[in-house]
Amino acid sequence: MQATAIIAKLRGVGSLGLGAPLLIMLMLMMLTLPLPAFLLDLLFTFNIALSLIILLVAIYTLRPLDFVIFPSVLLVATLLRLGLNVASTRVVLLKGHEGGDAAGKVIEAFGDFVVGGNYAVGIVAFAILTIINFVVVTKGAGRVAEVSARFTLDAMPGKQMAIDADLNAGLINQDEARARRKEVSMEADFYGSMDGASKFVRGDAVAGILILFINMIGGAIVGVLQHHMGFAEAAQTYTLLAIGDGLVAQIPSLLLSIGAAMLVTRVPTATGDIGSQFAAQFLEDPKPLYITAGVVGLLGIIPGMPNVPFLLLAGGMAWGGYTIVQRQKQIRAQAQAKPVPVAPTGEVKELGWDDVAPVDMIGLEIGYRLIPLVDKNQGGQLMQRIKGVRKKLSQDLGFLIPSVHIRDNLDLKPNAYRISLLGVTVGEAEVFPERVMAINPGRVFGPLSGTVTTDPAFGLEAVWVDANQRDQAQSLGYTVVDPGTVIATHLSHILQTQGHQLLGHDEVQQLLDGLAKTAPKLVESLVPKTLPLSVLVKVLQNVLQEGIPIRDIRSIAETLADYGSRSQDPVALTAAVRASLGRLIVQNLCGSQKDIAAITFDSELEQLLLKIVQGTGGDGVGIEPGLAEQMQKALEQHAQRLEMEGRPPLLLVSAPIRQWLARFVRQSIPGLHVLAYNEIPEDRQIKVVAAIGKRG
Repeated sequence: MQATAIIAKLRGVGSLGLGAPLLIMLMLMMLTLPLPAFLLDLLFTFNIALSLIILLVAIYTLRPLDFVIFPSVLLVATLLRLGLNVASTRVVLLKGHEGGDAAGKVIEAFGDFVVGGNYAVGIVAFAILTIINFVVVTKGAGRVAEVSARFTLDAMPGKQMAIDADLNAGLINQDEARARRKEVSMEADFYGSMDGASKFVRGDAVAGILILFINMIGGAIVGVLQHHMGFAEAAQTYTLLAIGDGLVAQIPSLLLSIGAAMLVTRVPTATGDIGSQFAAQFLEDPKPLYITAGVVGLLGIIPGMPNVPFLLLAGGMAWGGYTIVQRQKQIRAQAQAKPVPVAPTGEVKELGWDDVAPVDMIGLEIGYRLIPLVDKNQGGQLMQRIKGVRKKLSQDLGFLIPSVHIRDNLDLKPNAYRISLLGVTVGEAEVFPERVMAINPGRVFGPLSGTVTTDPAFGLEAVWVDANQRDQAQSLGYTVVDPGTVIATHLSHILQTQGHQLLGHDEVQQLLDGLAKTAPKLVESLVPKTLPLSVLVKVLQNVLQEGIPIRDIRSIAETLADYGSRSQDPVALTAAVRASLGRLIVQNLCGSQKDIAAITFDSELEQLLLKIVQGTGGDGVGIEPGLAEQMQKALEQHAQRLEMEGRPPLLLVSAPIRQWLARFVRQSIPGLHVLAYNEIPEDRQIKVVAAIGKRG
């Protein structure tokens, strides 16, 4: 209980932010005040324990960002160790002539017991530790941190674009996007800090070497001149104390260097600590153990070789490989032992209506190699992403998107998938589960080696690359997405453009039931008194087909209640609903801009089109092919110019011909939006950028 209370008090001090300041004050005390030998022993022991704790925390950290305070901890621990070096140097030079324990039992133990009292051995041991720390561990960790910081900074724009793509596709919400952006920024800051923190360890190693020689030379001078010791006696006494002091400092420094190296060499996307990763990746295949056991065993039977160690080690590795094989057999046996359902025997059941399977509203068929993407037990995230797509589209469009029926299809290619609406295929493509797709957003800084393809959702140029090329692709400006995101984005795009097919009588009735809770009289006067439900369904489908959400079902219902008594033509009612939703339509297309850049028709051409539409009953079949081709080319040219200027391509026409022109450009110029003049709010200004058909 006392230990628990002490730990709680220490946590309380840390929560107040007093831990680091107390260590800094302790370091200043060591630099300025002489410390007794017992206190030096206590502080040296604390320094070794602190370094060991930091090393173990680095080993058991799952990701580098989970120990983001490590650079600051490294700085504080380095300063504490340097302060101890200064305090011990003072005590060694002042009291070293009194004996080996004058500077404390810890220094005496490292100078006498560890190196056997032989200062030549001590110098060699100290030099080896310093080389290992300075040349091998610290230099390698610093290089890894430097390269990681550089690649992390280069990959930041690509990672930000990937986050924005997931957010726009509905795979994540605003909070998740904010957290991922913060993590990307923290990753860059962490590796940058680690690059600088490695210089602390390198400088500490150099300072340790200088302090050792200062203690040896200064101690010999002090012993001979001030304490009248013989040169050999003074050199041996102070050299042993200096070596003990240096070893006491170098061992914690080496521990911290190893901790820093382990932290920066961790793969950010790896799961589990180092021990679990070692067991999962190093001890899964028995063949390396068997081959190594055979080689070591052959070396062990060569005459003149130390047979016992080699044969013992060979036997141990052979036993380890055998254990792995037995464990794998046991796992396979357990998998095969699962009960297989047996078809019941007896008479064949008579067919009924239950045997007629209904058509799936939304279907997703996948090849057998894509099954891990939807299997949660294998880490598949596709089901969760599709749920996110349905949630976002339901919020955007204004009605509940039906569930997606996912099943495997052996008739498809192993890596292929197929999306269907109401039993009709509307999209299909191939993805590679072991790779990622690097999409060219329009401006990249270099090519990638991989399988060239196109993004199935938007038709952008893309390349399938190995997963280890993700950072390289992001640094070149590509937007990198995994196969699950490719499928989810393709599905989201299809549902957004084909959402009107999913809206039926039941969905509209659900909308009316929800509206009846807040406006019961409006619903009562609309259906069935003013309009039948089928007409309302058709109008809402028309609105959705033109890319307008039906979230504002109250305004739509009020408009239909007013106009329904005059006409029950779905086309006319759709035009009335569009006019009432004009602010929403313009807001979605142009944002908050007051000036609306738009393409119009010359008055003569518009009058001609109006006569053609009125004369053909609204279908426009009487238009000359040559005139239609000229109109299409002119509209396409001006629409591309608006897009290059960063403006939405809009065509403004009179209301009677808007519906026909919308159908006319829907397939040939998909990005062009056709609006009627009465759909523009009064607070918006129209800026005509082109008048098609105008002469001169």
